Amino acid sequence: MTKRKAEDELQGESMWNQHHGMHWLRGELIGEGRCASVFLATRKKKTRGQRSSMLTNLPSVMAVKSAEMSNSAFIEHEAEVLSEIKGCPFVVDCFGEETTSTDEGDEVYNLLLEYASGGTLDDLIEQSNGRRLPKSQVRRYTRCILEGLKHIHKCDYVHCNLKPENILLMRNRASTSSGNPTSFVAKIADFGFAKRSKDNYGEWRGTRLYLSPEALEDNKQDKPSDIWSLGCIVLEMLTGKSLSDLDSGCDYSDFDDRTTWFDHVSTPKIPAEITGTARDFLKSCLAVQPSRRLTAEELLLHSFVAQPQPSKLARCTKGKMARSSLCHAGYNKSSVVVPRIPPPPGFETAAGS
Repeated sequence: MTKRKAEDELQGESMWNQHHGMHWLRGELIGEGRCASVFLATRKKKTRGQRSSMLTNLPSVMAVKSAEMSNSAFIEHEAEVLSEIKGCPFVVDCFGEETTSTDEGDEVYNLLLEYASGGTLDDLIEQSNGRRLPKSQVRRYTRCILEGLKHIHKCDYVHCNLKPENILLMRNRASTSSGNPTSFVAKIADFGFAKRSKDNYGEWRGTRLYLSPEALEDNKQDKPSDIWSLGCIVLEMLTGKSLSDLDSGCDYSDFDDRTTWFDHVSTPKIPAEITGTARDFLKSCLAVQPSRRLTAEELLLHSFVAQPQPSKLARCTKGKMARSSLCHAGYNKSSVVVPRIPPPPGFETAAGS
């Protein structure tokens, strides 16, 4: 191999490393937001003698969220939050972080995350073409989100940007029916705006369409604010429309008129076709006063999402019934067989006895 050829190959390898990580290959662009771009990524094959590290134990397919270092504050903050709330199956997994470079020599911050093969909840709602999702799906995904929120709030964080775009649908490993919506679980993602409960930034954070009344009026966002956002998401799953779409007199583009928008969200209108436990659940989320909203833990017990479980008495009764089924099933007096005992000598029985 000539010296020139070796230098060309070395330069090519260097350019290749500018776009990929040490242990992963950057693929196609799959999402783009205000603060970062998201790429599909695959794990590189391990080489012989490669030392084990956190980034060598990667899944075969991932999502890599990337931003130039000068604009990476939000995803660096997200990495910090995810490291503190890890361990919940209903919150997106984080596999590590790494810095790469662009062709121009600019540094890029990369966050390696779990890949959502089912897309987002927003994608699923859009695919319904304005029609509601099946109630069984709504219940299942609502329960997943509540489990995630319960964990996040227990870690003393507020998400602040809960919306369908930030709910990812992951393949349920326990399911074998590929492509079927029942084979996915919902996980909460995008923690760039998350904050500690005690922190006050003096302004609301997140997406205005899902903001609670107290966030709009007083710039206050605490755990009940996430519950309001959840209510907006559930309403959207049940109707195929957002809270603003349900009010023909509300102009979302006129959000600069803060008073008009606050008046709209302070009197949320739940469509008449939503009845029963679903309506009661929404009322528990969309109460104007934060103190009147139920917590994630309390909502998990609500009949709209609660998984029915037999009581202790019912289980005991069921066990007794099973044990005594041979004695009680189809019982009637004439069917009982009584052994006949012969009378003693000299004793006569009446005919027909």
